[in-house]
Amino acid sequence: MRFGVILLAFLLTQCQPEIAPKTTISSPDGNISISFDLQPSGAPQYGVRYHQKDLILPSTLGLEFRDHPALHDGMTVIGTSEREINETWEMPWGEQHLVENHGNELKVELKEKNEPGRMLNLYFRAYNDGIAFRYEIPKQEGMDTLIIMDENSQFRLNEDPLTWWIPGDWDIYEHLYNETKLSKINAIAKRNHPNLAQTYIPENAVNTPFTMRLSDGTHLVFHEADLTNYAGMTLKVDTTSHELMSELVGSDRFGWKAKVATPFHTPWRTIQISPNAEGLITSRLIENLCEPNKIGDVSWFKPMKYDGIWWEMHLGISTWDYAGTQDMNSFDQIGNMKPTGKHGATTANAKRYIDFAAANNLKGVLVEGWNVGWEHWIGFDDREGVFDFVTPYPDYDLPEVVRYAKSKGVEIIMHHETSAAPRTYDHQLDTAYQLMQSLGLHSVKTGYVGKIIPKGEYHHGQWMVNHYRKVIETAAKYQIAVDAHEPIKGTGLRRTYPNIISREGLRGQEWNAWSTDGGNPPQHLSIIAFTRMLAGPIDFTPGVFNIKLNPYKPNNQVNTTLAQQLALYVVIYSPIQMACDLPENYEGQPGFQFIRDVGVDWEQTRVIKGDVGDYVIIAREERGTGNWFVGGITDENFRDALFDLDFLPPNTTFTATLYHDGPDADWDKNPLALEIDKKEVTSEDVYTVYMAPGGGFALSLIKQ
Repeated sequence: MRFGVILLAFLLTQCQPEIAPKTTISSPDGNISISFDLQPSGAPQYGVRYHQKDLILPSTLGLEFRDHPALHDGMTVIGTSEREINETWEMPWGEQHLVENHGNELKVELKEKNEPGRMLNLYFRAYNDGIAFRYEIPKQEGMDTLIIMDENSQFRLNEDPLTWWIPGDWDIYEHLYNETKLSKINAIAKRNHPNLAQTYIPENAVNTPFTMRLSDGTHLVFHEADLTNYAGMTLKVDTTSHELMSELVGSDRFGWKAKVATPFHTPWRTIQISPNAEGLITSRLIENLCEPNKIGDVSWFKPMKYDGIWWEMHLGISTWDYAGTQDMNSFDQIGNMKPTGKHGATTANAKRYIDFAAANNLKGVLVEGWNVGWEHWIGFDDREGVFDFVTPYPDYDLPEVVRYAKSKGVEIIMHHETSAAPRTYDHQLDTAYQLMQSLGLHSVKTGYVGKIIPKGEYHHGQWMVNHYRKVIETAAKYQIAVDAHEPIKGTGLRRTYPNIISREGLRGQEWNAWSTDGGNPPQHLSIIAFTRMLAGPIDFTPGVFNIKLNPYKPNNQVNTTLAQQLALYVVIYSPIQMACDLPENYEGQPGFQFIRDVGVDWEQTRVIKGDVGDYVIIAREERGTGNWFVGGITDENFRDALFDLDFLPPNTTFTATLYHDGPDADWDKNPLALEIDKKEVTSEDVYTVYMAPGGGFALSLIKQ
């Protein structure tokens, strides 16, 4: 009888699915842990804990292919290994000078139990500020090239958190953020917006970074790092079960999400974790997951403030096109363009902006509309070949403008609008960048307005991801830094390619000039600081002093106070910051002194206080001077900002100049009420500053 029991137990054991023992890896401080194991079906799954509480419940991982079965069930673990990452690297420019990269990595090697025995590796990393994982497909027989139809990375939450989100749009990031419970997310309802021409939202999904606050105050941000030769990731939302699932941006032209050659690894899927909102901003998790600098010395690029021929076009004062009409009726019978006098990018106008920049510590001037093609750039299906990136309009003497700027210590920022016809740009990249190199120019602003040509591709799909990368790599060969508008999202690659200096990828300042929905609401930027800004630098173009846009736009305005416009130079990070308003609107304005003084490159950053969508106060030390600058902004509610100056070095005196809202200031009723106070301070001093509705403050601390 005993033999029979033993035999039965043995047979039952043999019938049970093979399950790998749970493997766990923790962050260096031990507060965050990632566990990995296999479900009974052999499907890989992971979970995340923070301070011994479940953040991510056991969630499955897998990939789907066109010509192969999915890699999901039926896996077995054939090996694991761990390693520590512990280094400090230098940002050539950034929010801080030195970055600590300290985390622990777990590699799990998987193989199918059944034929053909395909292999899949999973990498997990645990940092003190979050976690990340990625898939790796090793080189193996029969899998030289793979067509990926979907990636099924699951994130199971154990509650219904408060979230800040924009729709999972395959083309743009220029939606307003919504604040709702996860269970109330409805991206499909955001499909139709009168000012969004190139929008495509196929699923109830959100774009990343996707920020949420749990009931205990813990903040999570879902994003990705090192997006290379792959499709951008959105996150599908299951509003009933509180689950997220990766949804890659596809290609209607080819009918897949990505086509890759092995060996291959996906981008990192990331979750930033912080006990409060403030810790999200100082996290460098995304950059730490990317490879070190590949292009070497970038001292040829200097962080700078700039002005330029741009805002006047949004106000309707001038036009990008030479004819001043932006349609094909602007040509006479022999094919010559007929100017109307409204063209903005003239030699004389450029020199006016150069003079203003030189007199006010602005080192760059952006000139948009300088090159031929603007008459036929938007609203047309046949945009291929429209723009010429080396030929200026007749009223713009490019060599003379560059010469004049250099004589004043100013550099021209080139502008390349592609009208979302990237193949036209591809064909001219070397020629256009050779021209810039010959003129000694090192910065270009690119643009991709419109639906992507060829039809069926999207701004955030694999084909465009590879185009954006080609632009960056080509630009690096010619010592050119790129500020991309209508871009692919930032995923930390500025570490690998430091000539990625900034990008748009949000509802920028220009929306205040022409949108039909009232512009950016007062809370907009207090959300952006904890969402979009976590993906990297933002070319938001702050500095509007003519808040009501009089007399140009009677039905539009900027929905902040003047003090908040100053604060944005500190709060919203970019190594290039525009003084975007017309030069004449700065004349005689004492508040403009802050723009003259404020830094753009930082030794360190301190987030003093903040709540997503409500307010934020940030202090930054200027690299190389020891000067500090502080910016605070609030939403539509007034607040008193109380903070001390303990971030200053002890026993050192600073001249403090505070630019703040007047007692009767209001973003709508009295936006220009600005007061300026000046005194000497040390690290022992404390400030209480009133922030009006839609207001803020800017504080310069100049070391004596």
